Amino acid sequence: MEYAKYQLSNEVLKQLYKAMLIPRMIEEKMLILLRQGKISKWFSGIGQEAISVGVTSAMLSDEYILPMHRNLGVFTTREIPLFRLFSQWQGKKSGFTNGRDRSFHFGTQEYKIVGMISHLGPQLGVADGISLAHLLKKDSKVTAVFTGEGGTSEGDFHEALNVASVWSLPVLFCVENNGYGLSTPINEQYNCEHIADKGIGYGMEAHIIDGNNILEVYTAVKNLTKSMRENPRPILLEFKTFRIRGHEEASGTKYVPQEKLDFWAAKDPLENYAAYLRDEKVVTEQEEVEIKKDILHEIDANLKRALDEEPICADIAVEQNSVFKKYNFVEVAPSAIVKNVRLIDAISEALKQSMEKHSNLVLMGQDIAEYGGVFKVTEGFVDTFGKERVRNTPICESAIISAAMGLSINGFKAVVEMQFADFVSSGFNPIVNYLAKSFYRWEENADVVIRMPCGGSVSAGPFHSQTNEAWFTKTPGLKVVYPAFPIDAKGLLASAINDPNPVLFFEHKALYRKVNQNVPTSYYTMPLGKANILQKGSDVSIVSYGLGVHWALDTLQEHPSIKADVIDLRTLQPLDIETVYKSVKKTGKLIILQEDSLFGGIASDISALVGEHCFSYLDGPIKRVASLDTPIPFASALEDNYLPKQRFLKALLELVAY
Repeated sequence: MEYAKYQLSNEVLKQLYKAMLIPRMIEEKMLILLRQGKISKWFSGIGQEAISVGVTSAMLSDEYILPMHRNLGVFTTREIPLFRLFSQWQGKKSGFTNGRDRSFHFGTQEYKIVGMISHLGPQLGVADGISLAHLLKKDSKVTAVFTGEGGTSEGDFHEALNVASVWSLPVLFCVENNGYGLSTPINEQYNCEHIADKGIGYGMEAHIIDGNNILEVYTAVKNLTKSMRENPRPILLEFKTFRIRGHEEASGTKYVPQEKLDFWAAKDPLENYAAYLRDEKVVTEQEEVEIKKDILHEIDANLKRALDEEPICADIAVEQNSVFKKYNFVEVAPSAIVKNVRLIDAISEALKQSMEKHSNLVLMGQDIAEYGGVFKVTEGFVDTFGKERVRNTPICESAIISAAMGLSINGFKAVVEMQFADFVSSGFNPIVNYLAKSFYRWEENADVVIRMPCGGSVSAGPFHSQTNEAWFTKTPGLKVVYPAFPIDAKGLLASAINDPNPVLFFEHKALYRKVNQNVPTSYYTMPLGKANILQKGSDVSIVSYGLGVHWALDTLQEHPSIKADVIDLRTLQPLDIETVYKSVKKTGKLIILQEDSLFGGIASDISALVGEHCFSYLDGPIKRVASLDTPIPFASALEDNYLPKQRFLKALLELVAY
């Protein structure tokens, strides 16, 4: 390897050697512990240390890095205390996830590291969001994110690179091309000569770097990041390297030809660099021995500390109280001045007033800027707040939701508009695996609201009419809000934006321009997780939300002899089940009306909870009325048949008469 051409001081040369030696020696120790059963898994980066160490050493200490399994050198170069790393790998308290996640699935704000999830791709979009926050703060920082050659086949890779290029984000996309995605060779992974060639399609600068040459990695990244701080733009780096060991230790390397293993063993980044330093008299053999002794002593001392630490004790209350970031709701009372507005106007007002209140709030979505969104909720916002904070996005739901997480990590709030709630399926992974789990895993909250225009009665068919709240009420770590009236929509959206946890905010399209109400003109908030009793009666308890509330009220208006408690849930997670219990204990009968299809919907859980906790108070069977268990159809006659409005009256009369 060519080392001599890089003009670096002996101090830097030694630093880079020590920085590579530490992860190599830790790995060798971990392989012993793995065989002893003292850690559960290990993803080896032996042979790839030059990339992690070189990139991290070249960056500023307060710039974010998003590493992967084989990037131990990122963590050690940032000088994370070793006993904390060892405790993390053993699932102990001094680790970073309180035993809730393993290996490198963690992050730490203190060291500006954001750990991976096993689904790989979302972290690329998260890097976009972190970098966007830097641009908005004008603080000239670069963000580095790692992936492997296998990860470049995921859609998130393409989405993230496209967003970074369109928005000129200073993200360093580091692809470690180590030859195999688990056992799949590169010729079965992509069909271009180099991954760097993919940068051309995104109008992005790209470079190929010898990932086994520490000086080439360090010097190239040092120069490129300096340039990126002065001229913000993304750059794609392909590091050519090789994975000497298996994807994980259990995988082995039997699928790799021996001649290939021998070829890359001869290119070992640490052994070759150490030989160069000895030849150049930068490090003597005696110094090398002393350096290794010091590192080994540090490893052993920290390992003993981790091994001596008590195992974590499980506590149900602690676990359940660690899903959401604690948030002290502050109620802001509304003014006495009101204006009669539609649901859509109330939502628009809440967004506008929240943008005025929070200077760090960014709106993102397809066509939301000059066009004002397909429903015109953000019409005129660009004129008031500018395109930096009201951002049109490419059609890439996954990358934008991930970018919202990145904004949150770097001190911003984000509201993402799904053009239609149906399209959220294209961003499902980052919602349920990143936003929902990050606080529980490593206490990093997702200050993100996703607006979800949803629902039927608009003859829009199976891809524009779903009400898919049950996809998310099932997922711990998400809050789900579903207002039925303008006054609630405005106050609850303001509260959702204030809440530091991820919120899915459902807005029924059929109610946008059909329901109006006197709504306070001022900014105000309402607590999440509190139902509203719209009507009181002793015959039956009717529980619903969204458009279903209006169906229930219309039915009762046509049949005034039925005296019912009508409960609008407003929030589905957290669920105000106590209000339902209290009503059922009074009326003795419960009917739940939802627009979602019957099986697996929120009505099923409410029914089960009431059955468990109020059984002795019931004077009749609990009724669930919902849409058919089919996709929602287009033709109005089919849609009317699908929706439960007409079936509700029959079920209600049967229950009252029971």
